[in-house]
Amino acid sequence: MTNQDTQAAGRPGRSGRVRPRRGEGQWALGYQEPLNANEQQKKDDDALNVRDRILNVYSRRGFASIDPADMRGRFRWMGLYTQRRPGLDGGKTATLEPEDLEDEFFMMRIRTDGAVLDAEALRAIGGISTDFARGTADITDRQNVQLHWVDIRDVPEIWERLATIGLHTTEACGDCPRGFLGSPVAGVAADEIIDGTPALQEIKRRWIGNPEFSNLPRKFKTSVSGHPSLDGCPEINDVAFVGTVHPEHGPGFDLWVGGGLSTNPMLSQKMGVWIPLDEVPDVWEGVTSVFRDYGYRRLRSRARLKFLVADWGVERFRQVLEDEYLDRPLLDGPSPARATRSGDHIGVHEQRDGRFYIGATPTVGRISGEILTALGDLVASHGADGVRLTSYQKLVVLGVDADHVEALVDELALLGLHARPSHWRRASLACTGLEFCKLAIVDTKQRATDLVDELERRFPDLDTPIAINVNGCPNACARTQVADIGLKGQLVLDEDGNQVEGFQVHLGGGIGETAELGRKLRAHKVTSAGLDDYVTRVVGSYLEHRDDGESFATWVARADDDLLRGEKELVGA
Repeated sequence: MTNQDTQAAGRPGRSGRVRPRRGEGQWALGYQEPLNANEQQKKDDDALNVRDRILNVYSRRGFASIDPADMRGRFRWMGLYTQRRPGLDGGKTATLEPEDLEDEFFMMRIRTDGAVLDAEALRAIGGISTDFARGTADITDRQNVQLHWVDIRDVPEIWERLATIGLHTTEACGDCPRGFLGSPVAGVAADEIIDGTPALQEIKRRWIGNPEFSNLPRKFKTSVSGHPSLDGCPEINDVAFVGTVHPEHGPGFDLWVGGGLSTNPMLSQKMGVWIPLDEVPDVWEGVTSVFRDYGYRRLRSRARLKFLVADWGVERFRQVLEDEYLDRPLLDGPSPARATRSGDHIGVHEQRDGRFYIGATPTVGRISGEILTALGDLVASHGADGVRLTSYQKLVVLGVDADHVEALVDELALLGLHARPSHWRRASLACTGLEFCKLAIVDTKQRATDLVDELERRFPDLDTPIAINVNGCPNACARTQVADIGLKGQLVLDEDGNQVEGFQVHLGGGIGETAELGRKLRAHKVTSAGLDDYVTRVVGSYLEHRDDGESFATWVARADDDLLRGEKELVGA
């Protein structure tokens, strides 16, 4: 009898009769009754239905009319969260009730799902930001554009404007298939294995906004990329289709499942199969169905697909997928090992058609409506095809003629979009943080920006990338555990015993070229005020003690704790 069978059957009581067990709430094992408030809420009313209430009730009557069950639950399926009330410090995050933390404005996520944003689309999003979001806009590491200060009264017009450019906010958040990651250079990169765009478009057409998958156990993240840089971050997605070449059948995709970070980080497991492009949507449907039916719904802390994959193992997961959902075996195939190069695509690169794409970075993803509008004007004036967003809070301008490249690079820099940035500016990420997020404990965007500025001053000639990811809470939206230096926000004690903003430190993690979870040092924390000096000491130790060609992550794996804690004085310091 399997573990799952045992859970379904229960165990004998004192009378000798079998007592039923609640198990983990898997539908496939008969646990159809909700086992917590979130599951009950989803059963009471499909979250997709909230769209009509936003259009017909809440946008007309205003914030005070919104049902709390919709606002703090179902609104997420429409890409909306209430944002943090201004002026509340990080110490209030765990002590105040939701209604005391939230403001009467919303964060809104706009999905792009690997789409090319042409000049019209960029100007439209820029106009929405300027007209309805106080000019705010961030590029997220899920290839979304995130706005703030959105009034519920303005949501219908925002949706109408987005519809004219083929975009929407449906299921950008919630227990559903969230925004898809695709390769920013799909269809144009000279070294691409296979273009996954048709599969992404078909998955979106079939399943986004479809009630079949609007009630999953938790959020569900998808990546489809055929680029050898692994630019879709397959290691940390629930389901990922990764470009590979079969010795007999040619280009196709391997299937990776069960990745995710947060408080229990796990890298995805490789299935070692070969899937042709036209079968990717069907296999995606099968994996998502396994999650829907067998996923753990009793405890939200264990409701991500990664826990099911970890318990079953990839072999059993494949068996269930093939036997119960695909009704056929998958073909064995080679799994890509590691990325061939960075997947951020920063810089100038020649396309397969002889034109160029230009990858540029804003600092930690922060842009604005004004910048988006100006970017649309640049795309138009230089005759470029458009822009895709990346999985690293960057953007890529596609289809640039050779005689326009240098001028466009210069004009992008004037907008704060750098195609030739320092290693510090290139490799940094930051989540929304205390400025807008109700879960955050510390400031992130500005703190990360200040850190980048200071490190550029202290290490102007750094010769190798060192990624620094800054996160405002334990949820790892900025991928704390897979950075060279990952900083998880929390309250810490300073030298005088005062509670102040600070960070727990993760070191030596990475995805792509380095697939490792970062190393945590016991009881090691740093204050926000002391962050510049701490990073300086650790980076200085690395530069002093590294071997020739040794990466930061490799050095961390062998370095002494006192070096990693920044406790040793540097030579010449």
